[in-house]
This record gives sequence, structure tokens and C-alpha cells, in this order.
Amino acid sequence: MTLHHPNERRNIKQAGDASTRSQSGHSRACWVPRLHDLIVAEIRRSGPMPFSRYMELCLYHPELGYYSQAREQFGRAGDFYTSSDVHAVFGRLLTRQFEEMWRELGSPNTIDLIELGPGRGLFASDVLDWCKGKFPEFAGALRYVLVEQSATFRARLEQRLGGHLSASRTCIVSNFEEAAETAPRNLIVFANEFFDALPVEILDHGGAVRVCEADGRLFEHFAPPSSAELDFLDRYSVHPRQGERIEASLGAMEWTTRIARAFEERRGFAVFIDYGYTREQQLAGRFRDTVMTYRRHCAGHNPYQNPGGEDITAHVNFTALCAAAAKEGLEPLGLVTQSEFLMGIGEATQLSDALESCRLPQEKAKVALQLKHLISPEGMGEIFQVLLLSHGVAKEKAAQLSGLRFGVN
Repeated sequence: MTLHHPNERRNIKQAGDASTRSQSGHSRACWVPRLHDLIVAEIRRSGPMPFSRYMELCLYHPELGYYSQAREQFGRAGDFYTSSDVHAVFGRLLTRQFEEMWRELGSPNTIDLIELGPGRGLFASDVLDWCKGKFPEFAGALRYVLVEQSATFRARLEQRLGGHLSASRTCIVSNFEEAAETAPRNLIVFANEFFDALPVEILDHGGAVRVCEADGRLFEHFAPPSSAELDFLDRYSVHPRQGERIEASLGAMEWTTRIARAFEERRGFAVFIDYGYTREQQLAGRFRDTVMTYRRHCAGHNPYQNPGGEDITAHVNFTALCAAAAKEGLEPLGLVTQSEFLMGIGEATQLSDALESCRLPQEKAKVALQLKHLISPEGMGEIFQVLLLSHGVAKEKAAQLSGLRFGVN
């Protein structure tokens, strides 16, 4: 995703009416409700809505949510970029890291790689293709499991990964527990830009945000924060000052707990890549009020103007993720920038994976610019953070992973 600093506000064009009409063969109009109308109806039934519930409906409503619609969300034709949209070298370098993790586990005969929120499958395709050509022994042990709850995205994944799916070493499931139940003793869990799209609560100096409505118009009201929200601020974040807002990412902590519990009787690693911050950075006055919207590569700050029609994100609190993981026995190995992570993996080969398929000088020049975007501070290199965790592996051994080579912990 193309990102801006959370304090930088950019207006986006006013979206049109989100309602749609379809015509039957008998020229009869059939009204399709807007997500806005469904949200208003739920508020009228149940009262003011927590922001996390509003964000959940906007992103994940089965038919009208942003990630459920049959439109392009990724790449130039969509609303944002991910690292895999930039160049296949992102997947190639991660393949090297996964293969190294497999060797650290003793090169077992079977290992599952579970990817959360795989989107349209570019990353999975890059990993599977590169793995087959560069690391055949690892490829023979690997089963790749994609966890995607959106039926629309599952259909796209089936199209893109058809050849790999037919080989029975790749599968698509709709929930994480299904993937975890069948995993062997050795496991890697990977999540790239997954946690930023999980619903959050918003806490203002005036209280916890609740979404209300009057005459069909959405507006905010404030309620006393829950004990869970206050505990989150006390332990992992800061309390908002006058004019500030802070997110409580309770959903991200719940997901981290679920992931950690999957390792209870297993060995392996977890790799989380996202844009985010630590509590220390918040104490220094940074990363407050990070909820943003994205549409057509423009960032906005009003999540109420186009429900279901644009992405809604919040920066990830890595202090909270580390705490949730450690509570369930996952060992935090380090938090590094994407630049440090990719440079560490690519140091031994001098990042030659990026240029291997280039034949002409102009091709090399273009790929060099794409690689620079992934690793430079001006691009994605310093915005994105990488959290590595392990279970059942000696910390001293796990800490030698190449992705941690340039990190300062």
C-alpha cells in the first residue's frame, strides 16, 4: 500500500452515491441496498456502534464490504500497492528466508507455510515459482496454505494459482483454525499487510468513539472506555491528550493469540510485515490518530464518507503484538525495518535475485528502481516494519537468521 505519514492528511474526491441498480431481462429495476443503509439499520436496532464494528462491516461485510467486492483493490488499477506489486524480488527474498528457517528446523520432510490475507496471490505465486527453481529440496517438503475469508478473493486465488493447486502442495482455506489443525509439527506463519486491516477501537480525549446516526447521517458520539480499552492504553500505548486520538488494536492482539496457540505443539517461525510503531515511539509523541482511508492511491481521513467503497487502515502497535505473542509462548526475535530485513537476506547474493531475469540494460535499470522503492527510506524501506518470532527453536540459533543481520534490537 502506498502510505503517507499518519499525521499527513490528503483530501480525496467525494465519492458518488454507493447505491447500485441492476436490470433484469424484463427491464425491471432491482434495488441493491448500500452498506451505509445496513449500518444505519443496525444502529437503529442495537444503538451506537463501536468503531471496530463499523470498520468490520466496511471492510468485511460478505457482499458489500470493501474486500468482498468484485473490483480491483491492488496495484495501479486499484487503491494501493503492496510490496509484491512492486516486484517479484520481494517474494524471492522471502523465499530465501523461509528456506533458511526450514534448515534451522533441521530440514524436516514436511513443513507448512500459512499465509494470512494473501490478496490476489502475487506473493504466493512468486514464492512457489522461485522455490521450485532455486530450492527443490525445500519445495518438496513445503505445503503452502492460503487463508482467505473473502469468497471473491478465493476465486481470484484459484485462477492465479491453478497450476500449483493441481499439484496438491498448495491449498486455499477460509479460516485460520482449519489451516492450523492440519499443519505438521513444523510451521511458518506469514502475514504481510494483514494486521493493518483489522478493526480497531478509537479512543478520544472525550471517550471511546461510537458511531451514531440521525436522519441517515453518520456521526460520532463518545462513551466511557471499556476496561479492556483502558488496559490496552495503560500497557501498550498512551492515553490521548486533548485533541488526540489513539487506536486500541484489540482485534490484532486476539489474532496474534490465535496464531501463537497454533504453535503450542509445533516448532517454527512467524513473520509479520506491516507499517506500525512501538509504545516508545508513541511516548515520544508519534503515531497518534493513524486511521486512514485509501482510494485510487489517495489517502484520506474521513472513514464515514464512503462505507465499503474504500480501504480503512490503522498503523500496527507492535508492542501489543509482541506482548500477546510472548504470553502464549512465541519468542520475539526482533523488530527491524523492511530495508534492514531485505538487505540482510540479500547480502550474500548481493540482491542478484532481482536482476536474474533481466536481459537488457533498460530492464536492469527499471528493476533497480523497483528494488530501491522496496528498501529505501523514501519508499517502503523505513515505513514497513518486520516482526520475527519463533517457537521451539533456541533463541540464540533463531536470532542468526539473515533477515535480522542488520537489525538493532
